[in-house]
Amino acid sequence: MTNPTVSAIIPVYGVEKYIAAAVQSVLNQTYSDFELIIVDDGSRDRSVEICQQFNDPRIKIVSQANRGLAGARNTGIRHAQGEYLAFLDGDDLWLADKLEKQIAHLEQSPEVGVSFCRSAFIDEYGESLGTYLMPKLRDITVVDLLRGSPLGNGSTPVIRRATLEDIKFQDNLHGSVEDFYFDDRFRRSEDTECWLRIVLQTQWKIEGLPEALTLYRVNSGGLSANLLKQLESWEQVLDKTRSYAPEVIERWEKLAKSYQYRYLARSAVRLKDGSQAVALMHRALAAYWPILLEEPRRTILTLIAAYLLWLLPKPLYSQVESLGAKLTGKTQQQRILKDRTQQAF
Repeated sequence: MTNPTVSAIIPVYGVEKYIAAAVQSVLNQTYSDFELIIVDDGSRDRSVEICQQFNDPRIKIVSQANRGLAGARNTGIRHAQGEYLAFLDGDDLWLADKLEKQIAHLEQSPEVGVSFCRSAFIDEYGESLGTYLMPKLRDITVVDLLRGSPLGNGSTPVIRRATLEDIKFQDNLHGSVEDFYFDDRFRRSEDTECWLRIVLQTQWKIEGLPEALTLYRVNSGGLSANLLKQLESWEQVLDKTRSYAPEVIERWEKLAKSYQYRYLARSAVRLKDGSQAVALMHRALAAYWPILLEEPRRTILTLIAAYLLWLLPKPLYSQVESLGAKLTGKTQQQRILKDRTQQAF
C-alpha cells in the first residue's frame, strides 16, 4: 500500500460545535489522495466522539494530553506519511477544491515550500460575513511576516515535508526527546514563529493563491485580557528570532511591534473595548510613526474607530459602525471580484 500524497492534520480541542463540518470539508475535497489525521489534544467535550462517527478509512485519530495548537500539529506531523502536509483548525472550513489547487501550485513551483490561500470570514453559524483576508501573495519577506503574517490563519497553508524537515529541531519538552517543527513552547503566535524560521533559515519560498479557499470562523467570544497575552507571546517570538538573527530584529523590531499593536487594537475594536483600542494605537504610533505613511487608510480608520468606541455611547457607536459597513461594503466586494479575475502566476 502506497503512502498518501497529502496528510491533512486537524488539531481538536473544545470544538464540538464545529468539528463535524471541518472534517466533512476535508472529506469533500476533489483531491482525494490524502489521509486525515485528527489529533485529540486532550479535548474535554464531545469533539472526539463526533469524529469517531465518521466512517472513512482515510481518517486516523491520535490522542494525547493537552499540548496546545503547536503541540497538536507537531504530533500530527510525526504521524503523517504524506509528501505534503495541510493544516485545518477544528473550527474552520476548506472549500472543496482547496487541496487540488494548492497541490498543483506546489508541484508547478518547486522553489515554493509553503503554499497558502486567501480566506473568507464566516460567523459562528457558518454564514459569510462578506469580508476577506487579502494579503500579499508573492515575494514574502521577513518584513512582511513581521508586519502581520500574509498567511492570516493556521488553516491556509499546505507545506512540503522537505520544508518542515529543514527547520526541524529536537528537544525534551514532554519527558523524552522529540522532533519539533512548530515550537510547543508557544501557545500563541506559533504560526508566525515557524514562518520566520522558514524565511530566515532556508531557501524555500512562501507563496499564495489569489482565491479564498479557506473559510475562517470569527468567534464573537473572547476577553480583552487575551490581547495582552497575545502581545506577550509576540514579544517572545521576537526574542527567539533575535537569538539566531539578531541583526534582523535590531533593524525591524520597532516596525514589528507597531504593526502588532495596531493588529491588537483592531481586535480590541471588534471586542468593543475602546479604552484598550486607544491605548494600543498610541503604542503603535509611539513605536513606529511611519506606519501612518505605509498604511494610512488602515491605521487612520483603526484610530478613528478606537476613539469613537471610547467616546460614544455603545448604541450610537453601533449605528455609526453599521453605516460605515454599508458605505464600504460595495467597494470591498468590487475589489474582491476584480482581484479574483487577475492571474497571480
